[in-house]
Amino acid sequence: MSVHRRPYRPGGRRRGRTGADRGQVAVEFVGFLPVLLLIGLAALQLGLVAYAAQQAGTAARAAARAESLEDGPDGAAAGRAAVSDWLTVGFAWGGSSDEVSVTAEVTIPSVVPGIGDFGEVSRTSTMPRD
Repeated sequence: MSVHRRPYRPGGRRRGRTGADRGQVAVEFVGFLPVLLLIGLAALQLGLVAYAAQQAGTAARAAARAESLEDGPDGAAAGRAAVSDWLTVGFAWGGSSDEVSVTAEVTIPSVVPGIGDFGEVSRTSTMPRD
């Protein structure tokens, strides 16, 4: 039994594909592109939140260590020197005669400037006095 097959024609049109379907993938991609951009920006913002938290901990430890030393440097200067220059950091002091406690607050930057206020993240470090 023989089966009738069409001859192969290089460069011929494929079955079932009409001229109206051309470019459909490109249009779907353009429609999905804003969703991809929002997901990417959200991931970047989450990374900035984590980075600000890490920098707040570093600033608090550096400032507390500097303040705990008897003839050490200024705690605020040491804390600011320990973080990236583009971050805004503030300090609050506490403690007793035996120890010093420093709370560092870092303002969380925004991926898109002017859009969204993400607040501040704070970390506290306590060191014994020398």
